[in-house]
Amino acid sequence: MSRIVSIQDVHKSFDHLGRRLEVLRGIDVAIEAGELLAIVGPSGAGKSTLLHCIGTLDLPTSGTIQIGGEEITQLSSTRLAALRNETIGFVFQFHHLLPEFDALENVMMPGLIQGRRRRDIEEPARALLAEVGLSDRATHRPGELSGGEQQRVALARALVLEPKLLLADEPTGNLDTTTSEAIHDLFFAMNRARGTTVVVVTHNPTFAERMPRVVHLRDGRVERDERRTADA
Repeated sequence: MSRIVSIQDVHKSFDHLGRRLEVLRGIDVAIEAGELLAIVGPSGAGKSTLLHCIGTLDLPTSGTIQIGGEEITQLSSTRLAALRNETIGFVFQFHHLLPEFDALENVMMPGLIQGRRRRDIEEPARALLAEVGLSDRATHRPGELSGGEQQRVALARALVLEPKLLLADEPTGNLDTTTSEAIHDLFFAMNRARGTTVVVVTHNPTFAERMPRVVHLRDGRVERDERRTADA
């Protein structure tokens, strides 16, 4: 395996009401290409902050993060945006679909924003909707879809540009148990079919227990890093 993410001595702090809040306090994690990894821990442990730093949505206060061999803290904003678009897909707890567009158009959107021609991005978008079981819902707008269906669209959208790294922040936090399990299965299926590296922040113990690797955070530090055989 080749290493896709290397995190070394990462600290992240924020100024809040005149106080300095240390959220990450020296994180060291290496992630290999094709891995399935869950980040877990109590509220306030720094899980989402770490995921946002990995995804270049935020930068560490100190330390280094390499994505595909590039040190993100040394990149210009233009190159950082390009790296994010080329390499990383995001799925959030709140799907952030555009309500005025149908499911197919929402999946196509990253490609359209990148300037690709509609006819070039429509075929992979339709194929992804088929993969997530929504071929018959392509022309439905988000308001006509269930919460689980909306999250499936969000997953397809995150994968339409074929990112090497998929980051998900509480992707099933608002879904019922049965729907959550179906979404979990999709993450494993996409990893198997595409070799996409998947990093998920979750409070869901069932999802975490299925992952071959679980990084436990507490008080902004790695408490333990477990590796085991996945049962998916």
